[in-house]
Amino acid sequence: MDLIQQIKQTSIQQPSRPWTIYAIHHSHTDIGYTERQEKIEQYHVDFIRQALRVVTSAHDGSKPEWKGFRWTCETFWAVERFLEEASPAEQQSFADAVLRGDIELSGTYLNMTELPDYDLLQRIHSKAQAYAASIGHTIDSAMTADINGYSWGYAQSLLDNGIQHLFSCIHTHHGMYALGRKQQPFWWETAAGNKLLVWNGEHYMFGNELGLCPDALGKYMIQDEFQHQLYENKDTHDQLARIRLNRYVCQLEAEQYPFSFVPVMLSGLATDNGAPNSAIADWISEWNTQFGDSIRIEMTTLSAFFARLKQENLTQLPVHRGDWPDWWSDGVSSTAMHTQIYRDAQRTLRKVKRLDPDRAAVTDQEIGAAEQALIMYAEHTWGYHSSIYEPWHPNVQLLEVRKQTNAAEASRLAYRALDKALLAQGTSTLYPNRPYRYRVVNLADTTARDMITLSLDGWEPAHFPHGLEVVCEETGKVLPHQAPHQQSIIVDIELQAKGECTLALRARQDSSKPVGSMTSNTRLMGSDRVYDMEDMFPKVTAADAALPIHVTQHGVESPYIHIKWQEGTGIMSWYNKETEQEMLRSDRNYNAFTPIYEVTPPDNEVDPSQVWAVRSQMGRNRKGIKVKRSVGQLVRIRTLENGPLYATVELLYKVEGMSYYALFLKVHACSNRVDVSIRLHKDSVWNPENVYVALPFTSGNAAEDTVYADKAGVLVRPWIDQLPGTCLDYSCIQEGIAWQDASNTLLLGTPDTPLIQWGSLEYGRRLVHSQQPANAKPETYAWLMTNYWETNFKATLGGFYEFRYLVSSRIGLETSNIKPMLDSLTSGILVSRVH
Repeated sequence: MDLIQQIKQTSIQQPSRPWTIYAIHHSHTDIGYTERQEKIEQYHVDFIRQALRVVTSAHDGSKPEWKGFRWTCETFWAVERFLEEASPAEQQSFADAVLRGDIELSGTYLNMTELPDYDLLQRIHSKAQAYAASIGHTIDSAMTADINGYSWGYAQSLLDNGIQHLFSCIHTHHGMYALGRKQQPFWWETAAGNKLLVWNGEHYMFGNELGLCPDALGKYMIQDEFQHQLYENKDTHDQLARIRLNRYVCQLEAEQYPFSFVPVMLSGLATDNGAPNSAIADWISEWNTQFGDSIRIEMTTLSAFFARLKQENLTQLPVHRGDWPDWWSDGVSSTAMHTQIYRDAQRTLRKVKRLDPDRAAVTDQEIGAAEQALIMYAEHTWGYHSSIYEPWHPNVQLLEVRKQTNAAEASRLAYRALDKALLAQGTSTLYPNRPYRYRVVNLADTTARDMITLSLDGWEPAHFPHGLEVVCEETGKVLPHQAPHQQSIIVDIELQAKGECTLALRARQDSSKPVGSMTSNTRLMGSDRVYDMEDMFPKVTAADAALPIHVTQHGVESPYIHIKWQEGTGIMSWYNKETEQEMLRSDRNYNAFTPIYEVTPPDNEVDPSQVWAVRSQMGRNRKGIKVKRSVGQLVRIRTLENGPLYATVELLYKVEGMSYYALFLKVHACSNRVDVSIRLHKDSVWNPENVYVALPFTSGNAAEDTVYADKAGVLVRPWIDQLPGTCLDYSCIQEGIAWQDASNTLLLGTPDTPLIQWGSLEYGRRLVHSQQPANAKPETYAWLMTNYWETNFKATLGGFYEFRYLVSSRIGLETSNIKPMLDSLTSGILVSRVH
């Protein structure tokens, strides 16, 4: 029997009760993936025009067969682009359709990664509501598609902007839905105690799988005997729709699904970025005539669906608190340099808003332009669909350049805004005889301490032939400084929240004191400059006694910490002298800041198609069963500088996949802080690979401490503050993480790399939240780079990189101050030269 006959003769299951299928028709917005970004924009503008023609024709009676057609604008970005191009008559027609309920606005702007901070989330979620208000309308619902997670603060941002309902269309490719089951509503309670009604739904084109759209029958999610070969003639399509629709509702009944209705999303074409299709209304009308007594199908909108849901007794719905980590947040590390630029631009824009809150110097339009560039980079689409198996394809190159340009443009606009704000407040431009005065501002809401740089131009050090002094103009006090080179003067400074001061450079008053230092007669360092012995008479000379940091070949010690390392294994102790505690976990698998490289070779390394095939089998592991892991080995140590404020030590490692990996430890003398820089040269490798850095820290009391992660708008405890069934292995954070016990807090600022790997690096069965052992604590790694995805990640990670980490210990810090302290740590103190 051929397949056509098999389809025609397959018996139809019958549900035990009448059902209603609510069909929500939309177009999934990928800005890229299927086409160039500007063509995608053109498509979506025209999709709205097409939908407008359909609903207008149904409304005026010229096409009565289209009555009941509904169109949901999945993203307000598409609406915004349409309104920019539309004539006044089209704009009015669109507004009328929205007010009638024929076309619906979703409260989301785009389907986002977790890169946006809370400021940007608020901007994103305000856009649709602002337009709705302008036409006398209110939006109460939002949808997302493809992505399968959001920061905990995302829920609060929606509620802050009047959105009461979220419809989540998860996509389980390398991901998974939350709660352990789909098609389930729940209340998502925010950290502030507010509640968002969420529908945890099916894939965003599941209606196509069920056959609701003629000529667009899907075969992606439903695994049945017809999945590999589907016939699109009318007879087979209708029969397959009957088979699948009935099987689906019968399956829901078997799973004790509590409602007699169920929503499904669908597209007008069997593709992302698909057009509206009026034939759906025709087909539904015909279906309802024949089978509506058993399964009735109705086109609807988000708001109408949630209104129907609220007719049920929702008092028994589960309430879940916590984070909803997105399995798809890892794409940001396939373009690590541009993600780093993005994060810096986002922080810079926050500085502008704090520096110029009344928009005296920088306009709302200028802020909005920078925000728009940030939004477009943070949108979830990370390239063309064939970027892995044909990385030379013109569309791969075009989409990659356009995507990454958004990060560069955000950076340019944010820094231009910062320059304007500073200029309006007295920052000087370049001119002859410019005074050596510097305005120093702490824009944070908490006290900040940092080592700031007072920069000189190339010809200016000659003006201080006998050295210089740094003077605080407010107090007249001369501040200690350190100069790594003539054009950079480093000063350690502490400012209260929103505090500022002015520093000035002047020629050194006592020119009789020698500049520089003499060689010590008691320091046991040979002419080869290798310092691998302890001094027999430590710090007996005036020069040695003046240095607060002691460096040897096997460690560095400040008044606050003592870091030890050994050849091969790297940093094996990070001792806090203030608390007399070790800050590295005793059960760690790798030492602090050790590089870890993974690559999964294909079965046939000669066949280019295998670079795709090996990736497609990884599931949620992000690596293959044959993964090869290389752990960096410490091979060389150098002291680069040592002075009154800090010492810098270089640790050079050897590791597979990189021709260079060096760790630079900048140890502060005046506070319990170490600034870490990782500099590396990554080889270009086509096979799927990952680069991690071990962060096995603790507050000092590993048995009692709690791990916190800074997410957008909220502080989260990984593996605790999460929805059931969500990703344990990693998450995308904002400014850093912290370990805290009853007395001490260790802060780790992560200004450049947002992905933190919490779970084990080993390949194996993945666990989701609520499946981990009770009281289990996550391992911690920075996930620097990855290219494992088989479709639209950047194929090569090769190139030069520098990533920074800021380690600071605080005694008695309140939990509520962790988030502002991490923000202060990564943002630093703002310095500008003034008249």
